[in-house]
Amino acid sequence: MEGRQSTEINVWVNGTFDILHRGHIELIKFASQFGKLRVGIDSDDRRPFNTFENRAFFMENIKGVDSVVQFNSQEELEKRIIEWDADILIVGEEYKDKVVFGSEHVKSVIFFPKVGNFSTTNILKDK
Repeated sequence: MEGRQSTEINVWVNGTFDILHRGHIELIKFASQFGKLRVGIDSDDRRPFNTFENRAFFMENIKGVDSVVQFNSQEELEKRIIEWDADILIVGEEYKDKVVFGSEHVKSVIFFPKVGNFSTTNILKDK
């Protein structure tokens, strides 16, 4: 815990955030309204087009993002959520019926509705 004040709410979002698109920006905008936002980014082992260094740079420069960390595995993801002392975990609504890793370590999980048909996979497939 990074010396947080009792009224401060820590919010967690994670993903690969490879080719940034409107859906990512809408997610960050939504998540940041709940409190101090940390973004967890998959390591380069997870198939990204852009390197972690570039993806982290992009994310750190989006309004509403307070910090960025990397994770390499499910175990490390959960460790990062615990280290952040996250109160809220924001995930895409497509995970409603799936296991949400780290959810047992937070007070609340909020599902974010998908914005349009934006998808990094679709963007890369179309090129």
